[in-house]
Amino acid sequence: MNNNSIHDSLAVADAWLNALVNKNKVPGLSITVIKNDHVLLQKGYGFAEIETRTPVDPLKTVFRIASASKPIAASALAQMVEEGTLCLDTSFNDYVPYYPQKSAYFTIRQLAGHTAGIRGYKGKEYALNKPFSIKEGIEIFKHDDLLFTPGSDYFYTSYGWVLVSLAMQEASSTPFSDYVENTLLKPLGLFDTYPELPDEVNEYRATFYSKKISGFSKAIAVNNLYKLAGGGYLSTSADLAKLGQAYLDRKIAEETIINQFITSQKIGEIPTYYGLGWQSSLDKKGRAYYGHLGNGVGGYSNFFIYPKLKIVIAILINCTDPKVQSELDAIIDILISAETIS
Repeated sequence: MNNNSIHDSLAVADAWLNALVNKNKVPGLSITVIKNDHVLLQKGYGFAEIETRTPVDPLKTVFRIASASKPIAASALAQMVEEGTLCLDTSFNDYVPYYPQKSAYFTIRQLAGHTAGIRGYKGKEYALNKPFSIKEGIEIFKHDDLLFTPGSDYFYTSYGWVLVSLAMQEASSTPFSDYVENTLLKPLGLFDTYPELPDEVNEYRATFYSKKISGFSKAIAVNNLYKLAGGGYLSTSADLAKLGQAYLDRKIAEETIINQFITSQKIGEIPTYYGLGWQSSLDKKGRAYYGHLGNGVGGYSNFFIYPKLKIVIAILINCTDPKVQSELDAIIDILISAETIS
């Protein structure tokens, strides 16, 4: 297709994105789309802060990325595996011997892929506002029984990644956040991706909202530091897309290791559509991708890599689940349509 067709597709996507703001479906949104290592679309929509009408800047506005944090943690884990500091198929208790022994042992691989049988959130745990360290955070669930025999089923839970990060911390004798910063974020130039410190002042941090019938209100206070690996990072759409491009450029770890992370596991012959820290599947039109959705208090994210198409898409919204995934799916489809990628 010619440049006019590409322009038309981008114009349609832009109109859809504007409509999300104009119809009060989201307070603010940042998007970065990369195709063949070239920025196809990078723009902010709506407000980083409604009250001051501060616009979203895709290069500077920092959002809660929720579970899109898992690919960040997974990338650092892949590097740790490559350097031989940690083995995916070793029992978790070998790295964290003070964690209570369960009815069966589970491995780092099973934790990273949600097949270890660790439980999920209960009650108000999802929105916990306690200044727990990673090690302190395991007190929430460490005495609970496994949901199933490790490796026999799949259950998605961020608590599994709390344990992964603790094992990484113990294996490397380095605080998890420091390891990620020094081995992944700094080398890739992801300087706007970091843990959220609740009392830290940052002029570029978006205000986080919840959506109500009456409109948007500021989200309740939460502290996600203990579950940093599962959902505690802040980032820009530009940084998140840059991480995706690093995968396409094979800059993270050797291919045999990375393939274990971005390929769907199976329970028997049934795919889980999840690798290790990465969702891995086909979209509705049969196009292969890996990536992650994220939904947390005050933040919603879409992060997808289409390897065959050489496309990376990062979309961040400063609102707890705004119920716009169907619209985002349509926008993504427009952006990776034949007209756009030709």
